Amino acid sequence: MQKVIIFSLFLFLCFSTLLAQNEEKTPQSRTISLTDYGIKPGNSKSLGYKLFKAIEKINGNRDKNENITIEFAPGVYHFYPSPKIQREYYISNHDQDNPKFVGIALENTQNITIDGKDSQFVFHGVMLPLSILNTQNCTIKNLSIDFENPHIFQIEIVENNGTAGMAFRPAEWVKYRITQDSIFEAYGEGWTARPNSGIAFEKDTRHIVYNSSDLSYSTKGIYKLKKDKYADKGEILYAPNWKDEKKTLLPGTIVAMRTWERPTPGVFVSNSKDIILNNIKVHYARGMGLLAQLTENITLDGFSVCLKGDDDKRFFTTQADATHFSGCKGKIVSVNGLYEGMMDDAINVHGTYLKVVKRIDDHTLVGRYMHHQTWGFDWGFAGDEIQFIASQTMEVLDGSNRIKSITPYDKESVSGAKEFKIIFEKPVHKSISEKGDFGIENLTWTPEVYFAGNTIRNNRARGSLFSTPKKTVVENNIFDHTSGTAILLCGDCNGWFETGACRKVIIRNNKFINSLTSMFQFTNAVISIYPEIPDLKKQIKYFHGGKKGAIQITDNEFDVFDAPILYAKSVDGLMFKNNIIRTNTEYKPFHWNKSKFLLERVNNVELE
Repeated sequence: MQKVIIFSLFLFLCFSTLLAQNEEKTPQSRTISLTDYGIKPGNSKSLGYKLFKAIEKINGNRDKNENITIEFAPGVYHFYPSPKIQREYYISNHDQDNPKFVGIALENTQNITIDGKDSQFVFHGVMLPLSILNTQNCTIKNLSIDFENPHIFQIEIVENNGTAGMAFRPAEWVKYRITQDSIFEAYGEGWTARPNSGIAFEKDTRHIVYNSSDLSYSTKGIYKLKKDKYADKGEILYAPNWKDEKKTLLPGTIVAMRTWERPTPGVFVSNSKDIILNNIKVHYARGMGLLAQLTENITLDGFSVCLKGDDDKRFFTTQADATHFSGCKGKIVSVNGLYEGMMDDAINVHGTYLKVVKRIDDHTLVGRYMHHQTWGFDWGFAGDEIQFIASQTMEVLDGSNRIKSITPYDKESVSGAKEFKIIFEKPVHKSISEKGDFGIENLTWTPEVYFAGNTIRNNRARGSLFSTPKKTVVENNIFDHTSGTAILLCGDCNGWFETGACRKVIIRNNKFINSLTSMFQFTNAVISIYPEIPDLKKQIKYFHGGKKGAIQITDNEFDVFDAPILYAKSVDGLMFKNNIIRTNTEYKPFHWNKSKFLLERVNNVELE
């Protein structure tokens, strides 16, 4: 009996020790209210810095493995530019001007959740609302981002006199003046702008005006009209040099006047891992809604770039893409979002080609970022797999290689660098040098993509762009009046320098409603597979695909007013099956492409 008791005690001690060890391994969790740090709703110009210091203090007083949730009290929070929160950020596909004022800077942290409790974050001046850098296992949820005074200027057309000029009324919130040289100028806290482009919306439907594309106009010579002519219209401006010969802009048309500036996105994610953005609404940003670069695994669930509702007086959202992913890896998941009114695509996923500008020896090349909005940040790391591409034919050269080392070549540090000296593990073929036209593609920093359950509507240019060799699934989305192509598979080592070839794409169970109401770049059909290939005649290999059924377009519904459904160039393995095509008469057909299916250099086609 005594032996049994001793053995039972031994087992109890062992079990207790195991429990204690497991408790030590399980990360602790706690919730922190920002009201305890004096962060409350309101219009305080010091809010941003107070919040920055509060998060800094919270991070300094916890174990790095501890899971913490930081909660805002519900309400409206105003953020103003502060010299205390300035950063030098080089952001892909944005203007590389520095420094940038940041509203909320979340940097060098991990295991953190920020819950806005459905609060509204309102920003002033020129700011980057939210940055997430060098951060792992981070969730941001339940908040909206907006600006008090957007840098897009909404007007309503009052009278269109064709070549004799245009009368328009600025929206009530637009701050503007007529300059000494008689030009329309909008302004705000720390900025001015003279718009010369724009997008026109139908007032009743909020669709982009049919066959209008990008407006180009001059406000030189503008003046105010006497109120007695338009007594019920408020202040009216007349631009005699705004000429619309075809009188496309009917009275009542809403125009989003804009410049081409895009200094900062609404949310910037860089050099991070396992990021979740849940139930976030971006109502306006001066660049893209979200820009993520060099990040592994990012999930958007209910992330939207959208208006504030059906009664919102604004017709526009962001200055550029709703979401954009440059040089990411792992998995990108984007589900249950609403993307509308933006001045570019709902999503764009790509890497960046470096152009070979110097051959130092058989193992060493210098590569350069070529696009004026993409440079200044890391392109690759030791051990990354790469491949070379001939820019004129967009043919991948045989055999991949790996980076042995990579260092900035034109700068002492990566920050601000445009060129990189890259030493490769294996010798580089002798033909690859600055004497030819070659690009370098990083295959390691390419993601798998899942884009599902989203609604894309009433936006400029295109619906979605995908350029990754990893599996891409686009399903159960609604593309409603995207104005240009709904889905684009691209690849360009000549202009945008955005990689690369798609090897496995599944497009299924989507609904397309009257895409292609205007012409933009790469908009040859509702679904456009359009790599930029300057010398297609000399191409021997194919760019996209690589085997039968590589790109599958199945079980979709197309409601269209014009002919082109599918355009494809340089594809090996294309399937179009079990799709429903319905033709309506809502608009007059105008597209140059009169073929439902237009294929150039396409192999292994299954078309039913």
